[in-house]
Formats: sequence, structure tokens, C-alpha cells
Amino acid sequence: MPKKVLGGIAVVVLVAACACIFLSSGSSSTYYYAQIDNSKLEQVESRGGVIDFGGGLPYAYTLCSYDENGNEKDIRFGASRELKEGAFVRLTVVPIRGTVAWEELQYGALPTAVQEKYAPPQ
Repeated sequence: MPKKVLGGIAVVVLVAACACIFLSSGSSSTYYYAQIDNSKLEQVESRGGVIDFGGGLPYAYTLCSYDENGNEKDIRFGASRELKEGAFVRLTVVPIRGTVAWEELQYGALPTAVQEKYAPPQ
């Protein structure tokens, strides 16, 4: 093969590898905040395939969520169990991959713009 073709293939492979590293590192992740509402919980059944794109998690939530500036977006994420009703969670959302993690937070740990969207717990 000519050197130009091999060089072109090497560049394409290098760019693809860099893109994969960037997307998997979470460096472009965004945090969203939501309050658990178990009426939005659905049980996810396995499709029976070899490849499970749902992550194998039996529960899924689709919740109204807010970024740190209070901008609203519906976010879907999976869980291995039913979460505590009314709990606050921080969702880590990565482009293309979607929600990659969730973490329970106390009301006081929410950004101010997000606290304004929810009533303080009693």
C-alpha cells in the first residue's frame, strides 16, 4: 500500500481512539438534579438478546431534572432497585452514552437554582 494510504488510516484510527477516550472519561459530563417520584418508575423487562443496551438494570426512571442553572430537561436513568420516594439525586449525563451514574444528595447540597424548584423537606 502506498505510504499516503497507510498514513490516512493511522490518522483515522488515532482520531477514533481519542474520541473514545474523551467520551468514556466523563470529562464532558453534565450534572442534572431530580427528586425521586416513584410514580414515574417502570420495570424494564429483558429483551432476551445477547447484548443488553439497558445495562441490565431492572428499573427505569424518567424524571423532570434541572441543571445547575435551573434549566429543565427530562432525564431517563436505570436503577437496580426502587429508590427512596422524595430523595434528591444528582445524575451524571454524558453525550451519546446518556446517564452513567446517579448519587443521592441532601437538599442543602443542591445548587441554589435547583433548590428554588423544590420545596425544602419538612
